[in-house]
Amino acid sequence: MAVSAFGLFTGRVLGSKYVVEQLLGSGWEGEVYRVVERRTGIHRAAKLFYPERNPRDRTVARYARKLDRLRSCGAVIQYHHSETVRIRGTPVTCLISELVDGEMVRDFVAHQPGRRLQPFEALHLLHALTQCLECIHAAGEYHGDLHGENVLVRRIGIRFDLKIIDFFYRGRVTRDAMQEDILDAVRVFYDILGGAARYARHPPEVKAICKGLRRSLILARFPTAERLRRHLESFGWPRVRDG
Repeated sequence: MAVSAFGLFTGRVLGSKYVVEQLLGSGWEGEVYRVVERRTGIHRAAKLFYPERNPRDRTVARYARKLDRLRSCGAVIQYHHSETVRIRGTPVTCLISELVDGEMVRDFVAHQPGRRLQPFEALHLLHALTQCLECIHAAGEYHGDLHGENVLVRRIGIRFDLKIIDFFYRGRVTRDAMQEDILDAVRVFYDILGGAARYARHPPEVKAICKGLRRSLILARFPTAERLRRHLESFGWPRVRDG
């Protein structure tokens, strides 16, 4: 079955165990729904994979194994199990995982004054994101498609709590794959600050990270997530004298 959308309605029962509440998002591989477990009333997330993007369940298996390897990373959603459901007569595989609070970084930033974050706030968010990547890379994995629509954010006090979703398979784990994550994280930072329209006005501390989005310069300075995290924790600010 070649499909571009499942379009499940509220109240639809999946596999006799779960009831659909709402669509949370969609991507190349499939769609994610907020569901409630009928037996317990507990809310979960169900990612349904388009059959043509999941031949012989290989995509699901890769995704589930990746989440399992990253179960000790607090910023990664916790995988529970898989289910086979029938949609319009066709078997469809879905992954059931924890439901996490938060909104997409893209939407969070859209609600801020000027539809952007101030540099100090953005640096805090980038630090949280870099910590997430450092944990993922230390576990021998990578994300593969990091952007403002697959990072969930909650503001808690003076910090940002992040959850990374929608990992994408781009082949075996390599240094290049991990470095693409670093480049993507810097691009998220650049975008939440207002993108190209605001870049010229940013302080040198911001430009020292973004490097004009020139990948060779970014990776020369920050070849690993650890190097970027350590920079964020140690760079100096210019001294401001009282008038």
